[in-house]
Amino acid sequence: MQPIPEFISYSDLVAFSGSSAEHLVSLSCPALSSAPGFRLMAKPEPRARTVLEPLAQVELSNHSRSPTRSLAIWTVSDSETLTYVGTQSGTLILFSTNPNNPTTTTTSETASKSTSFSPQNISLLRSASVGDDSPVDRILVLAEIGKVLVLSDGALFLVDYLLLQPVKRLSFFKGVSVITMRFRSSNQAESTNLLESNANSNASSSDYASTSQRLLQRLGGGIRANGLRVKESEQHHRSEGNFVFSFVIGKRLILVELVLGNRANKSEEDVDGVNGSFVVLKEIQCIDGIMTMVWLDDSIIVGTVNGYSLYSCVTGQSGIIFTLPDMSSPPQLKLMWREWKVLLLVDNVGVLVNAHGQPVGGSLVFRHGAPDSIAEISSYVVVVKDGNLELYHKKSGRCLQTVTFGGEGVGPCVVADDEVGGGKLLAVATPNKVIFYRNLPSEEQIKDLLRKKNFKEAITLVEELECDGEMSEDMLSFVHAQVGFLLLFDLHFEEAVNHFLQSETMQPSEVFPFIMRDPNRWSLLVPRNRYWGLHPPPKPLEDVVDDGLMAIQRATFLIKAGVETLIDDEFLSNPPNRADLLESAIQNITRYLEVCRQKELTLSVREGVDTLLMYLYRALNRISDMEKLASSTNSCIVEELETLLDDSGHLRTLAFLYASKGMSSKALAIWRILARNYSTGLWKDPVLENGLQDTSNNSISSKEIAATEASKILEESSDQDLVLQHLGWIADVNQVLAVRVLTSEKRAIQLSPDEVIAAIDPRKVEIFQRYIQWLIEDQDCDYTQIHTLYALSLAKSAIEAFDADNVYQNANIGRLDEAEISDNRMNSIFESPVRERLQIFLQSSDLYDPEEVLDLIEGSELWLEKAILYRKLGQEALVLQILALKLEDSEAAEQYCAEIGRPDAYMQLLDMYLDPQDGKEPMFKAAVRLLHNHGESLDPLQVLEKLSPDMPLQLASETILRMFRARLHHHRQGLIVRNLSLAVDVDASLARLEERSRHIQINDESLCDSCHARLGTKLFAMYPDDTIVCYKCFRRQGESTSVTGRNFKEDVLIKPGWLVTR
Repeated sequence: MQPIPEFISYSDLVAFSGSSAEHLVSLSCPALSSAPGFRLMAKPEPRARTVLEPLAQVELSNHSRSPTRSLAIWTVSDSETLTYVGTQSGTLILFSTNPNNPTTTTTSETASKSTSFSPQNISLLRSASVGDDSPVDRILVLAEIGKVLVLSDGALFLVDYLLLQPVKRLSFFKGVSVITMRFRSSNQAESTNLLESNANSNASSSDYASTSQRLLQRLGGGIRANGLRVKESEQHHRSEGNFVFSFVIGKRLILVELVLGNRANKSEEDVDGVNGSFVVLKEIQCIDGIMTMVWLDDSIIVGTVNGYSLYSCVTGQSGIIFTLPDMSSPPQLKLMWREWKVLLLVDNVGVLVNAHGQPVGGSLVFRHGAPDSIAEISSYVVVVKDGNLELYHKKSGRCLQTVTFGGEGVGPCVVADDEVGGGKLLAVATPNKVIFYRNLPSEEQIKDLLRKKNFKEAITLVEELECDGEMSEDMLSFVHAQVGFLLLFDLHFEEAVNHFLQSETMQPSEVFPFIMRDPNRWSLLVPRNRYWGLHPPPKPLEDVVDDGLMAIQRATFLIKAGVETLIDDEFLSNPPNRADLLESAIQNITRYLEVCRQKELTLSVREGVDTLLMYLYRALNRISDMEKLASSTNSCIVEELETLLDDSGHLRTLAFLYASKGMSSKALAIWRILARNYSTGLWKDPVLENGLQDTSNNSISSKEIAATEASKILEESSDQDLVLQHLGWIADVNQVLAVRVLTSEKRAIQLSPDEVIAAIDPRKVEIFQRYIQWLIEDQDCDYTQIHTLYALSLAKSAIEAFDADNVYQNANIGRLDEAEISDNRMNSIFESPVRERLQIFLQSSDLYDPEEVLDLIEGSELWLEKAILYRKLGQEALVLQILALKLEDSEAAEQYCAEIGRPDAYMQLLDMYLDPQDGKEPMFKAAVRLLHNHGESLDPLQVLEKLSPDMPLQLASETILRMFRARLHHHRQGLIVRNLSLAVDVDASLARLEERSRHIQINDESLCDSCHARLGTKLFAMYPDDTIVCYKCFRRQGESTSVTGRNFKEDVLIKPGWLVTR
């Protein structure tokens, strides 16, 4: 053992330095104070909470004149709890209590004073005398076998749990000062079987074997003396039982086991009427002066006036956990069986340690000094002193409840709980009476806090219960909803909705009555759940605000009269404004419904949420949110909102709502009205917001917005009559939108082309052309009528554009007109000019009637278009004439001749150049260009015949000489190619002859190059690379691939010849 250091007294330490209990711990045990898990919890003054309620009280003076010394509780069933009271005179008194029969209503006042009891809850069963006027120091209830083990005057006594049989003394044990029972935690790895441990060790050489134990072993080991058995052979063949005890006799720590009858020798009788016998497991040398002891798993923690020590029941080794200062309170140990921790008392500080003696979690600081006794119930620690009971939460360390059950000088008190059953009853004994307290059900505790407006305390309690596994998540959600309704009626709307959102079980329909008065469409959806009846029934927010303001006004008069109220002090000091409260209420209920929209709801509830959300948006004048909700996928009921939105002038929102519900006709009618008079749309024009003053531009901007929204509806509509009905006004606003409507791919059934073409305004030529272009290019329309109609429309527009360009090319047109022309082109649907589109279509399409188009443009100056049409008709001479003479495009003319592919086409073009007709001068440069580019394709004699005598010689001489030279070169080149071809043919024939004349000699030693089999007289084949294979391998390899892997079709083998070499 380590020496115990000297310390100054705790009172002197505090008086000298003003230090706290935590500072004392750091001085007395630095290792403990510096441990990671050690801390002293702050103890702010909490609001009162009722956890324990008085159940019954019994005066002991009617049954025994001796004061109380010890106390024990055993929960037999849910309806019966047995209480054993040990007195100073050795009397054991048994009471029976029903914890489920409270006959009084507990309030915070009665719970704190313990003044209301019912004698019907407790009854005296019987009493028994244990010793000769010796105090009953300890009572241990052995619930599983229905026995009670009593320590009195250093001796152990055993009695049945109903005190029906006489008390039997186990006379072998004498001088026992402290006894405890072994408790095993849920972690079995932390607990060792002592019988197996003893079997693996040599008992004869044990340092802890007592003289009496060695004597019993020498006498045979099977001798039983007054209830004690030490039988070595049985320890090797059985495991440790459920009732193992440790008691102190002087400086000896003796570990024994109570063996039941079915595990002992069946031939033996009960020991003194007890069905079982005791077996000594181990004896350990310990320190003197042990006053308290707890055995958890393999650790035995003992307490003396000097401090706390830990002994290992397996090895017998010991160590100091904590050293107490001088003049400190007596040591106390309490097993916290719910967490399997041990509470060590250091004056007014309770330190929690685990089975290894290491501090875990926080420590408890008791407000009124060191307690007389400690107990545990649920998640709380209960201490008693000087007639006061205090209840502390184990995790937070806060004192939650204080109960006064006796005046000053009442004497030492004892508190007891059910250490093995975890019951809900607590007993407190003073020298002359016993008071029983019942753990108030969690729901009642929560209700009591809610009645006192302690909402945060209530939520904290529920969260603690959920963390401890004593309350479900649904209950937590239920309490959040209950708190939310209470806060709502207290006019704290933001906090109320915050609690609503934390509730997983609250239905959105529960807030419907706060928005719309009953009866309404959704009245039957509202669950008739008043919760705990702590708040009024739901009513519209206006009534909630009015009633709340009236309550504030009433509370103001009550406070002046000296009456306390539960109204918020902030409201009393600064009364709120009705409009502000109502706006806050609507905003927060709106926030709640917005979150509810993201949840999975039934159709009827979703309809109510969306419809009422629209009501709230309108009340807040949140137009953008109204339109966003109406235009998105929603479940709004149109009948509920139609009149409301129409009367309030929210036509845009109504139009969006109609469109989302498929009521396209009504939506389009509204957009048409808005396009005519947009000021009723309750919408801010972006042009006006930008500060522009041009009213015409503003009007156009507003109309385009209406037309855009209408076009979105029509793009998806397959109702042809509806589309054509609204096409006109949309086209008047924006032709691009009209085209988008007609050419939309979103609709399920496309419109009839004939009906659309007939419905398009003839003045909207570009819409007409763009629609037909879409039919031809995107819809692959192959109707000749459509193609011809498109070509005629383009031709007509091209003629008009050509004539307009000629007019505007007049020198008298100023720059302003040019700007107007540019602006008109920018407003066009098409990006490319109409003539370009006409030319592209005339060239690409073969389905229109070229003669009909040609008749339209015959008298115009559209020469290129005429050339394209004449080409379609096959009139080559007219095409060449237009290209060469009208357009003077020599390149295009020569390209057309190349497309014709006949030499006479070039001669015809040359003739046109040399003799243009109509009084034009010959085009000698174009003729020379033609001869230069395509002279080799012309007959020189015909060219000479065609040349005009008036043509200057210097222009044609060089070209004619080149023609002759090219002619001669072409002839000689042909001769060379002919002779080379003959040479190659001769070389190939010679090579073939050589290959056929090759010979190979095969003998008996010849092998196949593939399978290496002897060829002999077998058929074989030889590849061009001289490899030889048998016929079987030849069939497998094929005739194009040899054994070497060379493919002769892809990699040709070339052998040198007289002309061709590698």
